[in-house]
Amino acid sequence: MMLFIVLAVLAGVAIATQASMNAYLGVLLKDSLLGTAIAFASSCLFCVLAIALWTKALPSVSVIRAVPLYLWFGGGMLSAFGVGMLYFLIPKLGGGPLMAYALTGQLLMATVASHYGWFNFPVKPLDLPRIGGIIALVVALILLRK
Repeated sequence: MMLFIVLAVLAGVAIATQASMNAYLGVLLKDSLLGTAIAFASSCLFCVLAIALWTKALPSVSVIRAVPLYLWFGGGMLSAFGVGMLYFLIPKLGGGPLMAYALTGQLLMATVASHYGWFNFPVKPLDLPRIGGIIALVVALILLRK
């Protein structure tokens, strides 16, 4: 379990670092959307390379056809919007405040998704401790703005 926690923290570090780097790329190119496109293109290249190196078998045609259409495009659309907004907003809000707001949005959405079991999440009902956590999150955002 500790390994998973360390990997999750490292993933967060990677996300914050890549967002800052790619936002700066967009600033230098004078187009945050272009910076986003370049980041996604290089991400695609690295994913294809990882698939070529580590994937033993691709899914069958029947498995591919069984995937709902919204899963093929919805996540990509939301990724492009979310990541593009990060790259656009980092130079305007600063990395720390923006990450605090973005993390709050992620945690709120994950809490709702867990409450309802969306996207095959394990169901974790919204209870008093979780509501307290949400309140603490909002208080932390207020304190970070000062």
